[in-house]
Amino acid sequence: MMDAHLSHVTGEKYLAAVVDGAGALALIVPALGGRQTIDDLLAAVDGLLFTGSSSNVEPHRYGGAPSEPGTLHDPQRDATTLPLMRAAIEAGVPVLAICRGFQEMNVVYGGTLHQQVHAVGGFNDHRENKDDPLDTQYGPAHPVVVAADGILQRLLAGAREARVNSLHGQGIDRLGAGLVAEAWSPDGLIEAARVDGARAFALGVQWHPEWQHDQNALSMALFRAFGEACRARMQARIPGGATSATHAEAGRA
Repeated sequence: MMDAHLSHVTGEKYLAAVVDGAGALALIVPALGGRQTIDDLLAAVDGLLFTGSSSNVEPHRYGGAPSEPGTLHDPQRDATTLPLMRAAIEAGVPVLAICRGFQEMNVVYGGTLHQQVHAVGGFNDHRENKDDPLDTQYGPAHPVVVAADGILQRLLAGAREARVNSLHGQGIDRLGAGLVAEAWSPDGLIEAARVDGARAFALGVQWHPEWQHDQNALSMALFRAFGEACRARMQARIPGGATSATHAEAGRA
């Protein structure tokens, strides 16, 4: 039975990373699909953070096979984030996409997803052990190799490798047109990508940099760069403005 009192929520870890890591004002935009116009949303924010979620993008959005029974979906989030992300990037609004958000980015640009990476030959199991303490679940799980001369290499001060956490069942299959891979796990799975030629910061990562972001150099650099892009957008939109509003996308629970 569906709960009659639906909520639009996001985790505090994302809000903390926006406020303390990006130095921005965090606002939660509800997943109401077309009931709020994209133009109005984009006029109200200087950046968009698309968060992770326990739900998966519905496979009909990318031509995938039906999901396994029991798979969590959130069609209202899909109806909100997919058109909003494309419009934001085209309008020059900075975008940082995390985990499900990264998968949404791939779908927006015509890519496809592995619904169960661990069931695909040649790939490792990228899921966390839910019986472990949270610090273990979100702890470094494997290295990623980052692309030469990409955004992540610049954030790593020239380094080509970093260690990241891993808490996902889905993953990138075919990379969307217009996306450029930024990082790969040891098994070859794409772990990050940027939008080629985007007018502003537009990056997606498969891991969770928001978790204890202030204890990881790459995470701090990532949110700092996102915040700087948001402030540049604010200054262009509102000359002399002093506050940057950033959107933490709501999943629906």
